Amino acid sequence: MTSLLVIIVLVLLAVALWQLTKIFDLTQVGASSDDSQVASDNDNNVQGYIMFGFLAFIYIFTIYGLLKWGNLALHTPASEHGGLVDSLMNITWVLIFTVQVITQGLLYWFSFKYKGNKDKKALFFADSNKLEAIWSIIPSVVLACLILYGLYAWNNIMFVDKDEDVIEIELYAQQFKWTARYAGQDNVLGKANVRLIEGINTLGVDMSDPNSQDDIVVSELHIPKGKKVHFKMRSQDVLHSAYMPHFRAQMNCVPGMVTEFAFVPTYTTSEYRELPFMVEKVANINKLRAEKSVELVAKGGTALDPYTFDYLLLCNKICGASHYNMQMKVVVDTPEDYKKWLSEKTTLAQDIKAAAAAEKPAEGVEGVADTTAKIKDTVKAVVDTVKAAVAKVAMK
Repeated sequence: MTSLLVIIVLVLLAVALWQLTKIFDLTQVGASSDDSQVASDNDNNVQGYIMFGFLAFIYIFTIYGLLKWGNLALHTPASEHGGLVDSLMNITWVLIFTVQVITQGLLYWFSFKYKGNKDKKALFFADSNKLEAIWSIIPSVVLACLILYGLYAWNNIMFVDKDEDVIEIELYAQQFKWTARYAGQDNVLGKANVRLIEGINTLGVDMSDPNSQDDIVVSELHIPKGKKVHFKMRSQDVLHSAYMPHFRAQMNCVPGMVTEFAFVPTYTTSEYRELPFMVEKVANINKLRAEKSVELVAKGGTALDPYTFDYLLLCNKICGASHYNMQMKVVVDTPEDYKKWLSEKTTLAQDIKAAAAAEKPAEGVEGVADTTAKIKDTVKAVVDTVKAAVAKVAMK
């Protein structure tokens, strides 16, 4: 309702300004005016100063944005390669900002300095090999350096040696949830296919594959600190994107193919919660939530729960109506806690057997019921036959 009132007020204000403009035009009837449509020196001066004003606005707003919202950017990375990604990003931002400051400053300065003047005559020239070389060679060299650095970073992040000791985990995406599958003791993920999805086997794991017998399926992702984790990603339906912002990790999940990403966590969840910037951030969030809770309770609503930081696996592709809610909690444990947590989980093969065993008693009960019904029907038929025979004898 408030938004509608604001829109109505703005529309009425625009109409009022339009009417004032018409009134002003009427007051100028009969006065001398320049209708030549040719810019005068005064017009050029005004436009020059306006352009300088706009340049100042750009710089002031940029600085204000950095001071106001700069703290909302991701802070300390929680993976070994995160520093490399942040370094590449910071270099890119510095270059972009430097080029923007120089080019915008020159653009508006030249527009002001060489503005139209009746006492000046413009000088035109077709080309300048020197200028062409400057603005072609310099960007090319800078972009080449950025691309080479990016390739170096990408290769370091994505390289996984075949003989390297890593933990194999599958991230399975579907609208609108994540599921994780651990490779188990053999550290080899069993084969899978969406055509094999049936009952409790929601990931379509091929249970005839020996490597599938120790696979573990969970809905909460646990990974150990200091150990490289090799993620293999699949999608059941549409294009998703596995995004773990604090680990600086993102990879598309494409239907019909397997993508991969690997990283080494450097902070456990409890350690990351204790970092000074995170303590301050959580305190600020809970302060805002407390203020909002007072407002909600006053209206008869429920107070908001206090916020606690957790790593999250998010979907970074708009995959449908509940895309915003597609997330999974990620817990980074110490190696000891991770082994303990994993040892308490049952394998998918055990879960399937348990589900099958639970169905058998139900089938047995149904079989007994069917047998009992058949016996009753048989007895009834015999009784009816005997009664009919007795009735015939009595009639004779």
